Amino acid sequence: MKLLALTLLAPALVAAGPLAYAACQTGCNAVAVACYAAAGLTFGTVVAAPAAPAAALACNAALGTCSAACATVALFAPTP
Repeated sequence: MKLLALTLLAPALVAAGPLAYAACQTGCNAVAVACYAAAGLTFGTVVAAPAAPAAALACNAALGTCSAACATVALFAPTP
């Protein structure tokens, strides 16, 4: 009986947040698509090269920053 009571009173176990990470990455990609569209480009069709339009390079840099933030914050966020 004591073991059952201790088990029920113990805090719930949590794991890293793969769903939070996926949602965060989805948000980053949605913003990147919007960024490309605002520049008159289609996401996924511009090769990331020095000759790429400056707007595409800026969108790519923002996507990289957002994705890195997801990896450091959302991936390790505790989720019940």
